[in-house]
Amino acid sequence: MKLTVLGCYSATPRTFNNPTSQVLEIKGNLFLIDCGEGTQVQLRRNRIKFARIKNIFISHLHGDHFYGLIGLVSTFRLLGREADLTIYGPKGIKEAIVLQLKLSDSWTNFNLRFIELESNEPQLIYEDDKVTVETIPLTHRVYTNGFLFREKLSERNLNIKAVEDFDISRAYYQKIKNGDDITLEDGRVIPNDQLTFDPPTPKSYAFCSDTTYKVDNVEQLMEVTVLYHESTFLDEHQHLTDKTKHSTAKEAAKMASKANVKTLILGHYSTRYNGIEVFKEEAQTIFKNVELAEDGKVFEF
Repeated sequence: MKLTVLGCYSATPRTFNNPTSQVLEIKGNLFLIDCGEGTQVQLRRNRIKFARIKNIFISHLHGDHFYGLIGLVSTFRLLGREADLTIYGPKGIKEAIVLQLKLSDSWTNFNLRFIELESNEPQLIYEDDKVTVETIPLTHRVYTNGFLFREKLSERNLNIKAVEDFDISRAYYQKIKNGDDITLEDGRVIPNDQLTFDPPTPKSYAFCSDTTYKVDNVEQLMEVTVLYHESTFLDEHQHLTDKTKHSTAKEAAKMASKANVKTLILGHYSTRYNGIEVFKEEAQTIFKNVELAEDGKVFEF
């Protein structure tokens, strides 16, 4: 599981800081999460192939999370893209993008599909043979979702020595990896656990931005591998969280602690602060395994 942070600041772009966007690579899939202004430049800077992006997830319709989307879609068109593109986001995102395509007479030459979201309950919105994606209902000034990416359990790993010792034909290897027991020619039944090793524990990634401290999400986030949680403010500005519907670094750490996640990544920093190390310091008073998102930073788990 590989996470590339393209941008992680709130509100407006700065000379060397970009608004929210990131790419998650998991089980061969490449998912773009949010698309703030400048995302396509950051994709190029980080050498991420545009053609591999087939699904885009937009958390909400504030500019620092989706104003880069029309530019990216337009670039896909100019590059001659033919592959389908699916955009998941709040109701209204189709209207926002299609209107701009219409007024600029820039209709795509590829199939552009929108899955608009309205539910205030978690929904399964994407599934293939390796990964699922669920929404995480968040509380912000407009309708907002986070996204929970989960690997499916892989097939079992073949114990080559064991299957060779039992002289089992290769024709049965896939059946064994699927978890089946094997009956030998002499009638003996060999349990699957004697022929295989357990597959790796599935990994998971939860993206939560933007939101207030929302303790009722703890159950859905329980024991995820990595939690990205917005930390717009430091504790000294906690009084601003009710008005803006954002969180502090300490509140993000409380979520991580209550959900017993393995790693917490902080991001969506307010540009009022001169540095970000203090966000980590404050969060670590509550939860120890804290990382800081930074533009261009890559995490592998």
